[in-house]
Amino acid sequence: MLLQAKPLVRAQDLAVRFEVSLRTIYRDIQALQGAGVPIYGEAGIGYALVQGYKIPPTSFTREEALSFAAAEKLIANYFDKDLYLHFSTAMNKMKSILRTADKEDIATVEEKVFLKPKEHVFNQKVPAALSILLKSIAQKVQVVVDYQKSGSATVDERNLEPIGLFHEHGFWYLMAYCLLRNDYRQFRLDRIQEIKLIANQRFTKQHEELAYYLKKDNDPEATVRVVIQVSKKFAAYMQWDRNYYGFVGEREMEDYIEMTFQCREVLHGFARWVLMFGDQTTIVEPEFLRDRVRELLQAQLARVQ
Repeated sequence: MLLQAKPLVRAQDLAVRFEVSLRTIYRDIQALQGAGVPIYGEAGIGYALVQGYKIPPTSFTREEALSFAAAEKLIANYFDKDLYLHFSTAMNKMKSILRTADKEDIATVEEKVFLKPKEHVFNQKVPAALSILLKSIAQKVQVVVDYQKSGSATVDERNLEPIGLFHEHGFWYLMAYCLLRNDYRQFRLDRIQEIKLIANQRFTKQHEELAYYLKKDNDPEATVRVVIQVSKKFAAYMQWDRNYYGFVGEREMEDYIEMTFQCREVLHGFARWVLMFGDQTTIVEPEFLRDRVRELLQAQLARVQ
């Protein structure tokens, strides 16, 4: 089924999936070929089934069927409207082949699973942003977007070559090659005001996988080291959100917890977050973070007065 689901599957991926050695995978591939299954490929590159060959369809297990209910709730809350409609149609096709008992189980579970809708994850004026970006990535064609940066009143037009999408800090982000800047940039999807696929404009260069740019973006040299000291009583309230801001580790001292972060948006997101615990927190470094928090406090005091 894995060979049937993808155009090419590496032996290493099969070994990880089934938790066996590469030697076992090579032996099993040879056994399948000997049994008449038309597999082609070689070690080090990958394996594939001859086009048109399919094994008979298999029914879903009860556990697999129940997972549909959770998946549909997640898609409805964490993906845009257009992509959810496509997924919902596909789900109905899958549900249609289930046994009656499994359909009844799914109907029961669907009523027992609730996710609070996320607000402002997507720009409601652009309901098909994810669908367009996925199509762009698959077909390797450019998109043009109208993008409004944080704190800016103007909208910039950018021609992009999308590389991948990732969810972080409650928002969807696009990693793309920006032809205006001639460099790789991140774009938050809810800040995209308009997006169009340029079907006749293919990518201008070969890009690495998304993981490469995410790893590079999280490199210590591309972030700022932040150290804060928090009273032990309040440190527990920071444990959930701190992972969103590049939390690295902590040390327990006599009267406080010292936390270390490698943070990208120190002056914006981190400064406002740490301000929530300002009366219980001491900023050790960097100094410019203390200056930024002081500016925010003075601005807030002026508004209150």
